[in-house]
Amino acid sequence: MKTYSAKPADVEKKWVLIDAEGLVVGRLASIVAMRLRGKHKATFTPHVDCGDNVIVINADKVVFTGKKRDQKVYYHHTGYPGGIKERTAKFILEGRFPERVVEKAVERMLPRGPLGRKQLGNLRVYGGAEHPHEAQQPEALDVASLNRKNARTA
Repeated sequence: MKTYSAKPADVEKKWVLIDAEGLVVGRLASIVAMRLRGKHKATFTPHVDCGDNVIVINADKVVFTGKKRDQKVYYHHTGYPGGIKERTAKFILEGRFPERVVEKAVERMLPRGPLGRKQLGNLRVYGGAEHPHEAQQPEALDVASLNRKNARTA
């Protein structure tokens, strides 16, 4: 029996909608990264983009466990000598683009390289409950019901 290897033409992509309200960031990112890569499918092929398109709404209402909201630090570099900058998760979530917390968590769980960047392009994250992808008829995925640790109550 030969090993099955999917070709880009054979891949069937679905649209998945995830409501991130009250979900733990790392657990959410892990599930989203798995969906983007296509590892949940029996036809998974490592060198082909066979994952689904994922829409995450209410990204501004995600939660961290422990004291990570205040203590987790995100770094970036300006490109100038001594130009390392840092921001806490709380600062980002209360700022202008709270969806970046989820985007960064998922980005860091995908492989680096051209395929990883293409798969990351299939992710859409929105801070509020509205999204412009109703025409794609996304299938809702209840992440909170998959495991009791996936969601936190305030």
